[in-house]
Parts: sequence; structure tokens; C-alpha cells
Amino acid sequence: MNIDLTDTTSSQINTTLVKARRAIGSPAVGMVLTLVIVTDEGNHYDALRAASEASKEHPSRILVVVRRPGRSPRDRAMARLDAEVRVGTDSGTGETVLLRLHGELASHAYSVVLPLLLPDAPVVVWWPEDPPEHPSEDMLGTLGQRRITDAAAAEDPLATLAERGETYAPGDTDLAWTRLTPWRSVLAAGLDQQSAKVVSAVVEGESYNPSAELLASWLAERLKVKVERQATEGPGITAVRMQTAQGEICLDRADGSLAELAVPGQPDRHVALHRRGTAELIAEELRRLDPDEAYASAVQYGIRKGAKGGARGSGNGGGADARTRTGAKAEAQPEKDTAKQTAAAKKSAKAPAKRAAKK
Repeated sequence: MNIDLTDTTSSQINTTLVKARRAIGSPAVGMVLTLVIVTDEGNHYDALRAASEASKEHPSRILVVVRRPGRSPRDRAMARLDAEVRVGTDSGTGETVLLRLHGELASHAYSVVLPLLLPDAPVVVWWPEDPPEHPSEDMLGTLGQRRITDAAAAEDPLATLAERGETYAPGDTDLAWTRLTPWRSVLAAGLDQQSAKVVSAVVEGESYNPSAELLASWLAERLKVKVERQATEGPGITAVRMQTAQGEICLDRADGSLAELAVPGQPDRHVALHRRGTAELIAEELRRLDPDEAYASAVQYGIRKGAKGGARGSGNGGGADARTRTGAKAEAQPEKDTAKQTAAAKKSAKAPAKRAAKK
């Protein structure tokens, strides 16, 4: 059921949602969270489609905020709220409200969204593109327990990633990190099968890929070894190689779909490691409503190393801030105990599953 409301208010939208639920025979609210999507007219369709797919796993009220301040002085002086309410099959298993804020009202999205939040339910705020410089200090960002950005959608992904590290606050996350979950899981499994201590590592991927930078930072921070970045044509991350005294542990994904894991002393095996769509990434993030400490450590690793003077550019041609190149010249700090090194990587990689199990 789709209902269009012109020049409306948040109160009228709430009333319309109640009537729509009753009309389709579902008066009870069975949603578990509110997802606020802050986007523009050109990108709202793809973002809404991904969120609707994710809502099949996490029934939610989706609020899409589209700001239209206007170009002329007359348009900027007006204040009008138009809404489109979707309840039923068109909005997955939850409710969707598309909010278009015209004129001066575009600067007061917080006041419009606040009355529409589900009571006593978590709030997640997602910026598919053009997030604020400080997501946790943004008015809409203050509503959310989790705040999702995507450095890969930025004009300069690596500089944006460095900015995410500088402005990080508990609850922040980035889809560039979410894309690494399968990689971290498989690499942790590879370390679990090999008792030798890792002495160095190499991450291969596109030069401007923020996920590759985060993966290099995660390995350097967890294993306390030198991690180099090597640029390839992609797609995305193409390989991770970890050197041990017994040989090389290699996870190679040349085609963006099927990877090969090679561990010394064991037969090579194929691992499904396809590039996931936005809907899968958002669905994964909606499972985590507590701060992601592993992401915090990885995204801030470059800032800490830069402050100590230990970070240098990796020479991969990206031209980004040196603080995003932490894996390139990370100082080698061998672990005294190999078991501790393996356990650290496993603990970080399996943290999402433990948090989901607690819930």
C-alpha cells in the first residue's frame, strides 16, 4: 500500500502509518529497529532497495531523508514536507516512509525524523554517500546507536578513510570494513591451521580500495608485523600473503568470486569469497548494535602510528594521506608467543558472530 502525502507533518505521517497497518490487517508493530537513510534524490532508489532487502532479515521502519533546499531564494525560504508512506509488500516486512524536505525544512531533518522513530527500539543511521565530517556529531547521527558510512563511495576513498579514523566515535562503522568479514574469517582459519608465527604479510588490491587499506591495518595491528600494500588492477582485494618459517599462507582471489587458500603442509582448497552487494552488507551491520572494537582498532591504527612517526607512504600510486598507508612500513614487532598472535586474529575475526550469538 502506497500513500502520498503533500505538505504534511510528522504527526499526520504517524497517523497514516497506523491507519495503513489496520487497513492491511496488521495493527501490531513487529519491527525491531528504525533505519534512517540520509541520501539525495539521485541515490535514494538504490539505497532504499538495499534496505528493503535487508529488512527481510531485520524487520524495520525505514525513514529515507531526501533534502531539497531549492536553488532560488524563494524556494530556499519555503518550508514543506512531502512524504510517501509504504506499508505491505512494497516495503518488505516493515514500513517505509520517504521524506522530502523542501526549502528551509531541509536544515531541520532532526525535528522531522525524531517523532517518527519506533519507541524503545534501536536506531541505525546510514549515509550511502556524502556523510557528514563527524557522523557522531551530526544531528541525525546523534539519534543512532550505529552510524554507517561507505568510504568506497567517496571521491577520494583513502583520504575519507583517514578522516573516519580521526573522527571515530563508538558506534561508527564503514561498509569498507564490512566487506572484509569473509576475508578476516578465512585468514583466521588459515592461521588456526598453521602453528608457525607470521613474520610479514602482503595485501594486494586496487590502489584506491579502502577495504585493502583496512585489511592491511588490521593485520599489522593484530599480528604486530610488517604489512606491505601492493597495487593490482582488482577487482577489489586480490590476495593476502603471510610469510611464516614453514612457508607462505596465501589467500588468492583473482576473479572476485572464488578464492584459493594455500597453507604449508596442506592441500590447496577453494573458498567462496564473492563480492557482496549492498543489501548483504547492510543486513550484516544491522546484526551489530554494539560498538565494533575491531573496526575501531583498524581504522585508528594509522592515526596512532602516524603520531609515533612510524607510518610512511606505501608507494602504490594512490597519493593519499600517509596515515592511511599504515600497513606499508609498519615496524616489525615479533610476538614472543605464536599462540597469542593466532588467538588475536581469531578473536577479532569471530567477534561479530559472538555478538550475534549473545543476542
